[in-house]
Amino acid sequence: MDSTLQMLKALTDANGVPGHEDEVRDVMREHIAPYADEVTVDHLGSLIAKKTGTASDGPKIMVAGHLDEIGFMVTRIDDKGFLYFQALGGWWEQVMQAQRVTVMTRKGNIPGVIGSKPPHILSPEARNNPVDKKEMFIDIGAESKEQATEFGVRPGDSVVPVCEFTVMKNEKMLMAKAWDNRIGCAIAIDVLKQLNDVKHPNTVYGVGTVQEEVGLRGAKTAANVIQPDIGFSVDVGIAGDTPGVSEKDALAKMGKGPQILIFDGSMISHRRLRNFVTDTADELGIPYQFDYVAGGGTDAGAIHVTAGGVPSLAISIATRYSHTCGDSPPRGFRKCREADHRSNQTIG
Repeated sequence: MDSTLQMLKALTDANGVPGHEDEVRDVMREHIAPYADEVTVDHLGSLIAKKTGTASDGPKIMVAGHLDEIGFMVTRIDDKGFLYFQALGGWWEQVMQAQRVTVMTRKGNIPGVIGSKPPHILSPEARNNPVDKKEMFIDIGAESKEQATEFGVRPGDSVVPVCEFTVMKNEKMLMAKAWDNRIGCAIAIDVLKQLNDVKHPNTVYGVGTVQEEVGLRGAKTAANVIQPDIGFSVDVGIAGDTPGVSEKDALAKMGKGPQILIFDGSMISHRRLRNFVTDTADELGIPYQFDYVAGGGTDAGAIHVTAGGVPSLAISIATRYSHTCGDSPPRGFRKCREADHRSNQTIG
């Protein structure tokens, strides 16, 4: 396994739901620190790696991926030892039941499964209707509330889906949990790596933000610390290349280049910055796809309203099965690297 795959495995196998991103932040720090002049953490927990170019007062460019993944939080333990939970991030009930999870306690990680009724005892009506999240529970094998507590489980503990990083038979494809958005963190690392020996006048910040899935919170605090002149959010996008998904639902296809988001639920992309990026890509022969997302948003939605406003753009990697227990993007994000070397230009 090459170094890039090892980094992606370390990032995606790490557990980090909103509010509990420590493990992921440590992995990102390990991989980005060799290419940064300094690495700091803001008071909410976002990692900020700074790389100064040839001019100490040059334009500040923020490249952000978010550390957190969708997951759950334990809210109560019933008398029989079953755990009930609050969803952290946008979940669809049909992908949740019977999935393996890891409960993160102060005494260590505990395996569990989101319980489900066997189909044999379901009525035809029940089979056709998803179970409400509020009715779901996690089985950790405890026989009582007391035993679950002895295991170390407490309300507020994080719960993370289980899906180990896997190179698929078609080696262009990778499967893991938390591509949303460890792929963005990997690209932020790679940007600083590729700029390591490049002369440019900018100060570039590779950022791993926290709590994106619950309201773009870390991007707000990190952007207030940095006060960037330009902001990029690198995230996953929706791949519209699977059965049942039409171009009315999603335009992009895996492997056809990054998605340039012209609009999402949090931001209208900055026109001049968008044109600069696509003109640069055209000049260098880098493929890209325009896309839009009517619902949801990215960290760029928080970055662009910082202080007096920050020209911002969201660039996404088309990914299948986002917001499930395992999703799948293509390999090859390094195709974007050539554009990094254009960072000494200005936006008209």
